[in-house]
Amino acid sequence: MYVQELQPVADSLGLSALVAALPLVIVLILLGGVRVKAHLAGLTGLLAASLVAWLAYGMPVTQTLSGAAQGAVFGLFPILWIVVNALWVYRMTVRTRHFDILRRSFGRLSDDPRIQALVVAFCFGALLEALAGFGAPVAICSVMLVALGFDPVRAAVVALVANTAPVAFGAMGTPVVTLAQVTGLPLDSVASVVGRQTPLLALVVPLVLVGLVDGRRGLRETWGPALACGVAFAAAQFAASNYVSAQLADIGASLAGAAALVAVPGARVPATEAVRASVLTGARSEDLDEDDPRREVVRAYAPYALIVTIFSIAQIPAVKEWLAGATRTYDWPFLDVVDPSGKPVGGNVFTWPIVATGGTLVLLAGLCTAVVLGVHARVAVREWLATVHELRFAILTVTSVLALAYVMNLFGQAATIGHFVAAAGAGLAFLSPVLGWFGVAVSGSDTSANALFGALQVSAARESGLSPELLAAANSSGGVLGKMISPQNLTIACAAVGLAGREGDLLRKVLPWSLGLLLVMCLIVVGQSSPVLSWMLP
Repeated sequence: MYVQELQPVADSLGLSALVAALPLVIVLILLGGVRVKAHLAGLTGLLAASLVAWLAYGMPVTQTLSGAAQGAVFGLFPILWIVVNALWVYRMTVRTRHFDILRRSFGRLSDDPRIQALVVAFCFGALLEALAGFGAPVAICSVMLVALGFDPVRAAVVALVANTAPVAFGAMGTPVVTLAQVTGLPLDSVASVVGRQTPLLALVVPLVLVGLVDGRRGLRETWGPALACGVAFAAAQFAASNYVSAQLADIGASLAGAAALVAVPGARVPATEAVRASVLTGARSEDLDEDDPRREVVRAYAPYALIVTIFSIAQIPAVKEWLAGATRTYDWPFLDVVDPSGKPVGGNVFTWPIVATGGTLVLLAGLCTAVVLGVHARVAVREWLATVHELRFAILTVTSVLALAYVMNLFGQAATIGHFVAAAGAGLAFLSPVLGWFGVAVSGSDTSANALFGALQVSAARESGLSPELLAAANSSGGVLGKMISPQNLTIACAAVGLAGREGDLLRKVLPWSLGLLLVMCLIVVGQSSPVLSWMLP
């Protein structure tokens, strides 16, 4: 049995916290300062965490390795199981050219470039974030905007800023699922609080986007459709995350936002030639003028309809109970850890939701998609394997970061730093989103930031008397605003639109929006931690 200690280094909480933080500091310096690739930084941090656990905290090597293995397994299933299958569905639509049909369908919804930016970058980008995440929305949406005639720089900036509100529930809820796992908090509780923070961003982001596309004129002429889109998105995200399913939050929100745009009369008013001439300064793709048979348009939308349908069926109480019956719980081998009070930690047990997990449901939707789109079984398998190959470095990054997080949480790092950070008292509520923002800014992933800092936030919250659910959620909600300035996302955006080497230009354009929205989120969390906005919490 290994008993966690709070201050094993010279019996000093400050020194112990400094040593415990070394793996995090190493990862952040390698990512943000030295610009080492994420998977190498994760592996180096894992090695550092293992050495600290062994040398400073006295954790046996076998238990350290076992804890790291459990983190890596959790990274593979259910986290990457969701991502791989979701991206596989997208690849099949590209393979059958139904993605091109979908792009043309969006282009025909409105000829106003400001509305097109909302449809493509905000609504469809949120749907892509819901299904895949990990940079896919920025790459795909920026390319689609360029095809519609947007200048490459403007297209990239719009795609980056739009990729905020849906991130916390992206990849079928992967960030909040990870957050719940590493903190030990119930998923429903964490998702509920996040669902009372990020929807407030959704109210603002569409207005920011039309301003980025067409300045004050864009705000003056299209504020109505933009506000309707934001309100519908926010309401659906709040409702789904609180009362339905965290995995469906972004899917429902993206569809609600798009429906609101279609329903608002102002969104269908043709844009003036002056607006189109000033906004669409790039080359418009000629294939936008092709006519697509109605049957093929329906098939292009089918994969997303299948995912929504399957996940909705899975939420029916009888079905949900049947799926949960396949869940298996195991005592993890070579792991026997108790906290300082002698209570066994949750990491001693591993829960494997074989069927009742988002990845398996997306796999089922993918199999149905292959049938609907007419993808041969051999081709579908080849595309799935190609997806794994495409994500090989992301797989290595996620597994190493989660292995790092598990080791640090098991040997007591979160508790040590949490006790130390708790000295910030009430100021912790303001700093909590900043920590998540910084984590995503350097790692490019809300999932990784939640794995690294989630347990720390909860530990600090308990020591300072704040709500653990609030600060855990704040880590994820603040993190989404670091997505647009992360080197990973900036590089993806530049590569997608042919601006390689101009990451600095994009950073200067999106940084003010990232910092401004972060300040708003910090004030929201401070308000929710006080009587001013505490009524917002469940």
